[in-house]
Amino acid sequence: MRVVLFAVPAVLALSACASATGPSHYETELQRLAADCEARGGILSPTGQQSGRPQLDNVCKVTGQPSNR
Repeated sequence: MRVVLFAVPAVLALSACASATGPSHYETELQRLAADCEARGGILSPTGQQSGRPQLDNVCKVTGQPSNR
């Protein structure tokens, strides 16, 4: 039973290391969203939400446009 208790954390640690070898899908998508937002004259800002989807976790705040008033 003790072997199983020690084997599970070791497997989880190794799988976490293996997945961190390249850029994650989240990071890639976040960079694309930031570039699109900057092209529109805005800045990407976090919403405070952590859904794992960058399009929901961030909002493009467009600055420098005249007010509608």
